[in-house]
Amino acid sequence: MSNTNEDLPTPLSPREAFEMIESNPKAILVDIRSSMEFLFVGHPKGAVHVAWIDEPDWVVNPNFVTEIGKLVLGGAVCEQRENCAPIILICRSGKRSLEAGRALIRAGFKSVFHVDEGFEGELDEQHHRSSRGGWRFHGLPWEQC
Repeated sequence: MSNTNEDLPTPLSPREAFEMIESNPKAILVDIRSSMEFLFVGHPKGAVHVAWIDEPDWVVNPNFVTEIGKLVLGGAVCEQRENCAPIILICRSGKRSLEAGRALIRAGFKSVFHVDEGFEGELDEQHHRSSRGGWRFHGLPWEQC
């Protein structure tokens, strides 16, 4: 497994991701957490859900790359990164989105980003999330089902 920066998605802060979505109509925010996290913990407003790892088996979704390809249609088929539809991945704390982004880049996607703080951020001293970072912590638009 290669660990070069070339096969890693570009990190964005939650604010940078929000600004990219607001300024680029081609940009797609994909929440890759489990269905339960997406529905009950909440998710960024306007995010599309495609789980990277999901219940009940908690294995990597074998159709993940194909499902993302369907979302961007022709926008992912491009020669230069600047002309590609930006795909922004978000998970809980930025770890799963890094791995999912790596899979997309290896599959040939050129404009892949990930929210480095995720939706809830890292754990604090009391083992709570959303107190140190993440989409919600920064007051960006989100919703719950």
